[in-house]
Amino acid sequence: MNNSVKIFDSEKTLHVLQEIERNPQITQRDLAQRLEISLGKLNFLVRALIDKGIIEIKNFKNSKNKLAYMYLLTPDGIKIKIQLTQKFFEWKSYEYNKLKEEVERLKNEAGSNLPREGNALP
Repeated sequence: MNNSVKIFDSEKTLHVLQEIERNPQITQRDLAQRLEISLGKLNFLVRALIDKGIIEIKNFKNSKNKLAYMYLLTPDGIKIKIQLTQKFFEWKSYEYNKLKEEVERLKNEAGSNLPREGNALP
């Protein structure tokens, strides 16, 4: 599987697009910290998204009169974000259902010694 397919099938990509949409002026350093990934990994991902036409980068002058960057989702980027959001929901729903099944299986294996749904462990 090549990297471009992985990029479009990634939870991290969705989070990058969401953060950029919320705050187009965010720095890569701040974005990496917020998403808890390395700056190098984030830079690789941002460059790939720019190369694929998912985001674009614009220069602007910030309040300190230094050039800074603004990241913007392109129309294709908005489509990808919507698709990834739908996939994310499907992934998490699947994980949730699998986890529920496993919890029920473990409860059955352990017998009635475990609390039922809604009851916390002491």
